[in-house]
Amino acid sequence: MERFLIEVDHPADRGACLKAIRLVLEMGSHWVTHADWGCFDGVHTGWLIVEAASRDEARMVLPPVERSAARIVQLARFDLAQIDELERHHPG
Repeated sequence: MERFLIEVDHPADRGACLKAIRLVLEMGSHWVTHADWGCFDGVHTGWLIVEAASRDEARMVLPPVERSAARIVQLARFDLAQIDELERHHPG
């Protein structure tokens, strides 16, 4: 399984903020109910990290209305022994 960061933005107005959070919480998925939100700091975005077999599978944990706008980022951790591998991934 791979790890993915899912990022979903919503408009800054009160109604859109409440709607986005309520939609996610009412979905009831364990992953989605553990999302972190930046709304109190003026960043109207939700983030969650999931383990999934693919980017598409990670996207499926979101409510259907949120899936197309979500940013899905595959996460990786590196140690010093992997520097050569990282350099090969970024040629030039």
